[in-house]
Amino acid sequence: MDRMAEDGKELIRQLVENPVYKATSEASIPAEFRVPDEPSHPLFVQVDFGLVRDSKGELQPKLVELQAFPSLYAYQVTLAQSYIDVFGLGRLDLKYFLGGLDARSYRELLRSAIVGKQDPQNVILMEIHPEAQKTLPDFLLTEKMLGVRTVDIEKIKKQGSQLYYEWNGGRVPIRRIYNRAIVDELQRKSIPLHFDWRDDLGVEWAGHPNWYFRISKFSIPYLRHESVPKTWFLHELDEIPEDLQNYVLKPLYSFAGLGVVIAPKKSDIEEIPEEKRADFILQERLEFAPIIDTPFGPTKAEVRVMYVWQEELKAALTIIRMGRGLMMGVDQNKNMEWVGASAGLYLKDSDLKDGAKD
Repeated sequence: MDRMAEDGKELIRQLVENPVYKATSEASIPAEFRVPDEPSHPLFVQVDFGLVRDSKGELQPKLVELQAFPSLYAYQVTLAQSYIDVFGLGRLDLKYFLGGLDARSYRELLRSAIVGKQDPQNVILMEIHPEAQKTLPDFLLTEKMLGVRTVDIEKIKKQGSQLYYEWNGGRVPIRRIYNRAIVDELQRKSIPLHFDWRDDLGVEWAGHPNWYFRISKFSIPYLRHESVPKTWFLHELDEIPEDLQNYVLKPLYSFAGLGVVIAPKKSDIEEIPEEKRADFILQERLEFAPIIDTPFGPTKAEVRVMYVWQEELKAALTIIRMGRGLMMGVDQNKNMEWVGASAGLYLKDSDLKDGAKD
C-alpha cells in the first residue's frame, strides 16, 4: 500500500509539474465547461491500481486509471471502521488511513479541503439528482460529518454573479462548491442549468472542475512509469493491432466503466468516426491476479488510493473493489457475491507481534 501511495504521487506530479503537459491538456477541457480561476494543482485525485503477477510470481501494482475528482471520502472511512467494529477486530489495532493520519486528523483534513474557511451552511455538495445516485450514502455521511448540504445542480439558481439555493422558503448564498457533478452525465441527460460554468460565479471550488479533464484517461499516454501499461490515443494509431484480444478500448470521459470495451473487435474501432477517435484510448490489457479467497472462489482486487492536495500532496485513504467480472465496477459484477465495495485494513510492520497474523 505504501508503494502504491508513492507511485500514485509520482504519476500525479509527472502531470501537474510538467508545463508541457499543462499546455497540452488545455485541449482536454471542453470550451463550454472551462471554469475560470483554475488553481495550480487539483485538490482531490484518485489513482486506481490493479494487482498482477510478474514472471517471478510476485504481485506488482499496475495503473488502471487516475482522475482528479472526489471519491467516497466520507463513506469509505465509515465503512472501514464498521468492518472493525462489527467483526470485533479492534484488538488487532488495524489501520486504514495512510500518511500517518488518524480519525481526528483525517476529519480535519477533509473539513479544511471541503469547507475551507466558509460557514458550512454556505458550502454545498453539488450533484445531479443526488437522491438517485449510487453514491448517495457518501453524500449523507458528508453532510453528517461536515454539516454541508447536498444540492441538486438543477436547483441552483443565479442572481447577478451570486449562486444560491432555496431552503425553508429563503435563499441561501453559495460560497463554496464541493463538486460531484460529472460532465459526461450532464450531457447524456441534457440537464438544464441556471448558470454557465464559464462565468465568474463568485464561488470557491472544493475540487476545481477543470482538473477533472486534465488528470483523467487523457493523461495516461503521457505517463512514463513501470506501473503504467502501454496506452495510445486511438487517433494516433498507425494501424489497428491484430491481437485486439490483448487490449481495452476506453472513452476518455466516462465513469463506472461506461463505454469500455475489453478485447474489442476491429469493427468496434472502425465504427468510431475519425473526428471522435481523439476521445478514446487503446490500452494494453492487464490480467489482474485473483488474490482473495472467498466462498465463491478466488476474487480480484483493485486498489484506489485517495489523495488530498492542499499545502502538500497527501495519500489519505484507500478503497478496495473486488470482482470476478471482466471489470471491477458494480455493473460488471451483477448477480455475484463477495464482490464490490470493501476496505483495506492493515497492520504496520512495526505493530506485528507473535500470533498477530493469526
